[in-house]
Amino acid sequence: MGQAGDKGGKSNVARSSTSRHQRSDETMALSVVRKGVSSLTGLAGRRLLPSASVLQPQVATIVSKALRDKDYKRPAPFPYQESQYGLIAALMDKTTHRFDENSKIIVVDGPIAAGKTKFAKEVAEELDMHFVPGANMDMVYINSYGYDMRQLDSQLPEAAKSFDEKNFLQNPTHRNAASFQFEMFRLRLTQYIDALAHVLSTGQGVVMERSVYSDMVFVEAMAKFGYMSKAARNLYYECKKVTVPELMRPHLVIYLDMPVAAVQERIKARNLPHEVNSPALTPEFLAYMETVYKQHYLREISNHAEVLIYDWSEEGDTEVVVEDIERIAFDFDKNDPKLADWKQPDEWEWCQKRMQYTKGKNKILNWMNVPDFSVPELILNADEFKQFQDAWWNAPGMKYAEGFNTDMGDQFIATKTRIGT
Repeated sequence: MGQAGDKGGKSNVARSSTSRHQRSDETMALSVVRKGVSSLTGLAGRRLLPSASVLQPQVATIVSKALRDKDYKRPAPFPYQESQYGLIAALMDKTTHRFDENSKIIVVDGPIAAGKTKFAKEVAEELDMHFVPGANMDMVYINSYGYDMRQLDSQLPEAAKSFDEKNFLQNPTHRNAASFQFEMFRLRLTQYIDALAHVLSTGQGVVMERSVYSDMVFVEAMAKFGYMSKAARNLYYECKKVTVPELMRPHLVIYLDMPVAAVQERIKARNLPHEVNSPALTPEFLAYMETVYKQHYLREISNHAEVLIYDWSEEGDTEVVVEDIERIAFDFDKNDPKLADWKQPDEWEWCQKRMQYTKGKNKILNWMNVPDFSVPELILNADEFKQFQDAWWNAPGMKYAEGFNTDMGDQFIATKTRIGT
């Protein structure tokens, strides 16, 4: 039977082999900041749909597929990825009628090699939620036709060459390390906006591996060890200040805790050359990341979201975690600052939020496009930029919008009216 223990003032859950329906309540992981837990007795077979007229149109629980009515089906989703959700669409298609118990955002965080991807996928499967993998630079460098833009490096000056996770771990002092981290922030910001759009447009919850909120852990560690300048760090927080407050913070953060020695063992075991031999992944760097996670990120996010922390030194039991999630009473008290982002006063406010994260997505992202010439490692000079532009926009599949590149096999160009068709 799993046992709840205390480590560093935070609750942790050890590995459990007991069936989820036989497990004692003693194995339940406590939230870092939790007012109480609630029983789910009687939820099975009951569909909980909120009224659009109340102040708290979200249900205060999450349930697994095992407890949900087997015949339950969500209302038809709005195709937010293909169709703009604007004013006319908002008048025709409301938002809260799609919400159910699991219309929530869960973020899985933790150190490198902790097993976040596998765990997050399993939680998403158990809760019938949409899984969003961690951001990576393939999302930037591999275009919609599958062409890897990193092949252009031989045509580019050093400052404009590609720089991804592998490059950083092998050469963390490179001038492009800061621009790499800014791009990761942009990717995580984009992912989180899309996650919000998904919940509001489909009613399906989302389980994410890391998020824009924990991105600062990497920035602080990079600045501490000289991989990012003070000016770049300051600019990062300026960008964060004008973008992240526009978002609705997650309902739940799950942190998979591991001591540095265990992290190093995991890195060694998976034997990826860019990790095993990395001059960045030193015990000191990993220890500082752990400090920032626990003393800054988790402390701050717990003011707005529920938080569960598990000792994941030995891979734990996902079903045990799911039961712990089911026991959380998500408090939507209008006088409580926790989960305040999800307490919209009426249906129209929900629709406006949905418009902001679909049609208005680029307005948020555009705040990242203001250059700061006091941070030279983030700026290309005119000649460098010209070389980059010429190579990038003449690469296979990049000369025209997606669906209009005959060199990549696109056909019937004259009859197309939409990008991506």
